[in-house]
Amino acid sequence: MTDIRIVLENLVFPECPRWRHDSLWFADCHDGKVINMEPEGTVRAAFDVPGGPAGIGWLPDGDLIVVSLADLCIYRRGKNGVLHCHADLSGHFRHHANDMVVDQGGNAYVGEVGFHPDEEARSTCVLLVRPDGSVEVAADDMMTPNGSVITSDHRTMVVAESRQRRLTAFSIATDGTLQDRRVFAQLGLDQVPDGICLDAQGCIWVASPRAWAVLRVDANGTVVQSITTGELKPYACMLGGDDRRDLFVCMAADHDPAGTRRDRRGAIGVIPVEVPGAGYP
Repeated sequence: MTDIRIVLENLVFPECPRWRHDSLWFADCHDGKVINMEPEGTVRAAFDVPGGPAGIGWLPDGDLIVVSLADLCIYRRGKNGVLHCHADLSGHFRHHANDMVVDQGGNAYVGEVGFHPDEEARSTCVLLVRPDGSVEVAADDMMTPNGSVITSDHRTMVVAESRQRRLTAFSIATDGTLQDRRVFAQLGLDQVPDGICLDAQGCIWVASPRAWAVLRVDANGTVVQSITTGELKPYACMLGGDDRRDLFVCMAADHDPAGTRRDRRGAIGVIPVEVPGAGYP
């Protein structure tokens, strides 16, 4: 086991980490806040998001956009710090909007859980939200599309289909639409993928809470490295730091909001790795 250095504790349920410039951003989903922190854990800023935040990204003009879990929309945060609706997702999503990846042109690809825990599992879609806030279906028949990455050349997107325990790849057309669906990796029974990030060798780091580990998966779909996370489950990860060789891991004891809000055991840990981060987010 590689020791994980804890840099921030007393969180509720941290998720959807993003490295931007010289700091880490993440959503504390069950506490309703987006948080910006220094690499060593000092909180720079935090702000509330109605409905609870999930995926985070930035538009070309620098405005931050964030998915609202319960409001089924994307909020846009202007330079004055005020949030307003950037895109309404409710015409396509039914339950629990989720993670998102945003490319350098401002196209956002958004997933959702798609069903309530008490309901039978059913498929949903990945939405493409254009920079102007217009919404269209990018891919249908997806089972809990979750964390996503886009390669540095903007030609490939990979999304974690948590319910199917697989990473699914698409080619990105010049107009931003998704084509040529294929399996990037089929993972094992306890290797459910949640949040993911990409490295410079084309491998994907996968936060897998049921495995209590972060997994490095190569382009052949093989798990080439597994790092256990101790007493907390990993739900998302992001490569950052000065050389982007620090793997920041969002961890919690569980994902049930009743328990996470009561116990506040959520934490951000850091693991040094050899290959730097690449692509988006």
